[in-house]
Parts: sequence; C-alpha cells; structure tokens
Amino acid sequence: MATPPPLERRTDTYAGRSVDVLRGMVRDGQLQPGQRLNEVELARALGISRGPLREAIQRLASEGLLAVVPHRGAYVRTFDAGELRDLYELRTALETHAVRLAARRADTEDLRDLEELLRATEEVLESDVDTAYPNEFDFHHRVVALSGNQSMLRAFADANNQIQLARSRSGRQPRRARDAFQEHREVVRAIAEGDAELAARLLGEHLQHSLDNALALFDTSVPDSPGGLAGRIDDKEL
Repeated sequence: MATPPPLERRTDTYAGRSVDVLRGMVRDGQLQPGQRLNEVELARALGISRGPLREAIQRLASEGLLAVVPHRGAYVRTFDAGELRDLYELRTALETHAVRLAARRADTEDLRDLEELLRATEEVLESDVDTAYPNEFDFHHRVVALSGNQSMLRAFADANNQIQLARSRSGRQPRRARDAFQEHREVVRAIAEGDAELAARLLGEHLQHSLDNALALFDTSVPDSPGGLAGRIDDKEL
C-alpha cells in the first residue's frame, strides 16, 4: 500500500490571528479589566467578521482572560486577591520544576543566551531610574523554555497571561524591577553552577516577593462576578 503524501500545512485562520491581537490588547491594557467588549467595534478594528471574532473571544475565555456572561456579552476578567494567590501557587509549581530541569539540561549556548538577556535588561534599567522591568525581556519564559518541556511552557504561558492581567490593577514599580533583576541574576548563577535545588529555591523566593508586592498594591474592590463586572462597564466600550 502506497504511503499517502504528507498533509499540507494549513495557514492561520482569521480567528487564530485575532486571538493573538485580542490577547495583546488585553495584556497591554487597551482593553481594561471589567470592560465589556464591543463586538461591532472590535470586528471593524480587526478587519474581520463577528464570526471569527467570537471564536477568538471563546478562546480567550478558555484561557481565563475573558468572562462571557449570558445575555450580556464578554468582559475582560477581573481577579480578586485569592485568585491571584492561586495563580502564583500554580506558577511557582511550574517554574520551580522547570528551573530544576533547566539547571540539569542547559548547555553553554543556553547560558550565554541567559546572560545576554540579563545584559540587555540591565542596560534598559540603567538608562532611566524610573523604568519598570521591560516586558520584551521575559526572563521567566526563557527559563521555562530551557526545561525543554513544551506542555509545561504552554501551561506557564496561560497562567502568566492571567497574572499579568490581574497585576495590571496594581501598576508597575521601578524599584521592584531592580530587585527582581538582582534575583534573576542569582537564579542564573545557580543554573550555571548546575545546582537545581538552589535554583528552584531562589526562584520560589523571587516569585513570593513578586506576589507580596502585588498583594500590597492590589485593589480587591471589584469582584470577578456579573455584579462586579456591571460596575466596570466602560461607557465607550472600546
């Protein structure tokens, strides 16, 4: 029996591209926590029909970034302090195991890439004392990627997207950015030494500091519920 030819790779759907754009709008704060999505305006802005947009909305709802309320529409999720703690517990479990794997598996090139990431981050932070930690240098994503476990990386990305959204209400602090950078440097040193347990302990402590900082600033006045969401509807909606 002849071997069938390989399937052609399908191009991204409009919905798939819309997911990335919409996710970015949520994470960047263009769509605020509690804000109701105006499907007509969003579809026009993205240049797609409402069908693909609704597929994208359902995808982001499954990722925990949007809440779909029957008969009322889709809203950007809000989080309370308890939910933020839960997300950090999940993230800590994922990242501390990932960094153990990274400490065992990282080669010379991987370590060089980590050091280059730190160098580029330090340049940005030293350029302006009021600069927050630069989003484009995602240290945590890089460390989890070094685990070599793609399933873990996807789980981390989902949890981290929700944490970024939850923390958008607490703002970003330049002083904490510099403390975080030094903590990142210590984690990299432990990875380079191949000390998996030390790397995991340092990263766990770093994430606890991050959580404590977020909770100190966290505004829990708006619960993630239909009632709470109603109070956050933006009159302009988009």
